[in-house]
Amino acid sequence: MFSMVAIDLDGTLLNSENQLDDKTIQTLETAVENGIDIIIATGRAHFDVWNILKNTSLHPWVISANGAAIHSPDRELYISVPLPKETGMEVLSWLHQQEFYYEAFTEKAIYTPHNSRELLQIEQDRIKSSNPHADTASMQKAAERQYSQIGFSFIESYLDLYDMKVSLYNILAVSFIGEKRRAGIDHFKHREDLTLVTSGDHNFEVEHTGASKGLALERLATELAVPLKDTAAIGDNYNDITMLETAGYAVAIGNAVDEVKAMSDHIVGTNDEYGVAEALTYMLNS
Repeated sequence: MFSMVAIDLDGTLLNSENQLDDKTIQTLETAVENGIDIIIATGRAHFDVWNILKNTSLHPWVISANGAAIHSPDRELYISVPLPKETGMEVLSWLHQQEFYYEAFTEKAIYTPHNSRELLQIEQDRIKSSNPHADTASMQKAAERQYSQIGFSFIESYLDLYDMKVSLYNILAVSFIGEKRRAGIDHFKHREDLTLVTSGDHNFEVEHTGASKGLALERLATELAVPLKDTAAIGDNYNDITMLETAGYAVAIGNAVDEVKAMSDHIVGTNDEYGVAEALTYMLNS
């Protein structure tokens, strides 16, 4: 019997239109009624999760900012592992110099510069200009998904954060230019004081070395006195790997990247084929 199930949001629980369908909601509610603790584990901010779930009866624990924060079902902060302020400012300074779109996640808001969205539009225009057949429609869809989050607070520049009493949970960078994005990943990936993850084709994120979905799941299992062997995790992307490694049972959604599928115990349908509902139904009947 599975006592706890951690579920990724984008690309897993949400379908390709970034919606939570009725069948999946009903299956989640059935799982809760049968004593399974549902954990939402996402790179998004916790307040964005509550907004997505507002029309449901679900009040789960939330692992947000890719494991940098955990919030209880009553929406209180349980624990956070923020970046040291100076380290976060150093990261933001480099991203600013390289003209990256970026978001700085905190407890109360997602901070991003006023001109950040213009940067992504400029990138799309450059790509379209150099290659008229480039698939900019998918880029625009990715940008719109990014902008659909709630809780944005626009700043003039990252320097505004110096004097704010905020803890930086994680920093996300987006670029549609592959060479630029890879340069960003290469710049940070060998830093021993940072964890770097990706959760999509166009982004990368940096956070504290003590922050990951896997470590957060382990902390919650301890808090709720659930043996890890009785936990499961469902995901689709690279930022889910630590969570899938930690859980007693790993499930890949059908649209997951190959690396996630290869390490999973079970592969279900895609996020457009009610994959999470399929996985939970299997767990309820096992």
